[in-house]
Amino acid sequence: MDFRHPVEATIPGAQGRVIAALLGTSGEVNLRTVARIAGVSIAQASRVLPGLVDLGMIERREVPPSSLFRLVPEHVATRALLALANSRKVVMAEMGHVAAEIRPAPISVIAFGSFARGDSEPDSDIDVVIVRPAGTDADADDWTRAMDKWRAVVGRVAGNTIEILDVDADGVAAKLSGGSQLWRDIRRDGQVVFGKPLDALADRLNA
Repeated sequence: MDFRHPVEATIPGAQGRVIAALLGTSGEVNLRTVARIAGVSIAQASRVLPGLVDLGMIERREVPPSSLFRLVPEHVATRALLALANSRKVVMAEMGHVAAEIRPAPISVIAFGSFARGDSEPDSDIDVVIVRPAGTDADADDWTRAMDKWRAVVGRVAGNTIEILDVDADGVAAKLSGGSQLWRDIRRDGQVVFGKPLDALADRLNA
C-alpha cells in the first residue's frame, strides 16, 4: 500500500488527485484552488468535478463569477475515501486490535521506520518492535505461532511485508537507552499501537 498517497494510488490520474485534494479541505474552495492543491491543470479539475457533483460527493454553489465546491462528508463514498486517506492510522489501529488477542499479551507493540514516520514507499516493509513479556521464550511454540498469525493478519490488512523485531521485556530498556542508531530512531519515531508507551519501557532500567 502507498501510505503517503493512498487515494491517488487507488484512484489514479486527475480524478484521484482532485478527490485527495478535496478530502484535505474543510470548507468551500473554488476551481483554481482545487487545481492548485491537487497539482492538476484547471482544465483537468473542471472535467473531474462535475462527475463528483453528479455522484453527490461534492456540493457546488454558484457565487458568480466563480463556483465553490465542498466535500459532502456524510456521503457513503466520501466516508470510504476518508478511511482510505487515513489508511496508515487504520492499519495502526488494526495492529493494536490484533495484538490484544495475543496470549501471553505483549508488553508493547511499536511501529517504527518509514511507516511510522508517514514517508514509506508502496513497496516498503512495515517495521514493528514487539516486546514479549518476561519469562516468554522467543522460540516457544505458542509465541512463534502468535507472531506468525499477527504478521499474517496485519500483512493482509496493509498489503505490505511485516518485519518484526522481537525483544524481551528485560532488555528493551537498555536498548532504548543505548547508543545504537536503530534504537535512537525507534525512540524518536516509534508509534505505540498496543501496550506500554516508550517512556514507560525506558524507565524499566531504573525501576
